[in-house]
Amino acid sequence: MSLKPSVSSTDHIQGNPDADLTIVEYGDYQCPYCGAAYPILKEMMRTFGTQIRFVFRNFPLSEMHQYARPAALAAEAAALQGKFWEMHDAIYENQEYLNENFLYELAEQLNLDMLQFKKDIQNPELSDKIDSDFQSGVLSGVNGTPTFYINGNHFNGSATDLLQLVSENAG
Repeated sequence: MSLKPSVSSTDHIQGNPDADLTIVEYGDYQCPYCGAAYPILKEMMRTFGTQIRFVFRNFPLSEMHQYARPAALAAEAAALQGKFWEMHDAIYENQEYLNENFLYELAEQLNLDMLQFKKDIQNPELSDKIDSDFQSGVLSGVNGTPTFYINGNHFNGSATDLLQLVSENAG
């Protein structure tokens, strides 16, 4: 399956925006497999970040993970204050503590404007963004998390396989 729609300015992108290699992850903040993939992806970006355009799309499996959607909303609200990746990382680094109160604690630790954050987290546009990410995942054939795409094509492997592939092709 291929990625639909392709990466655009509405996506959260880190690394090199002009890289030849684009990796998209569909993730769920409460998913243990995404949690396990996170340090591997961090390592990949630390080592090869100048050669990769990395994109994160929300795919909260809300039926299984009650805090996946609130966490996605918190990350999107942080994004409005320019701190998406900081919140994304903080959630994954503290995944075992995840609950709604803890998301507010993380926002405070990131020095977000808390009045704005509390207002933004209720913003229907953020909900729409998460729904849109989720819908794009469904259209792209995502049926679990994490799911990766390389340059628009489904990658059938784990984060470790991904790191291996990138390191073999780097340089």
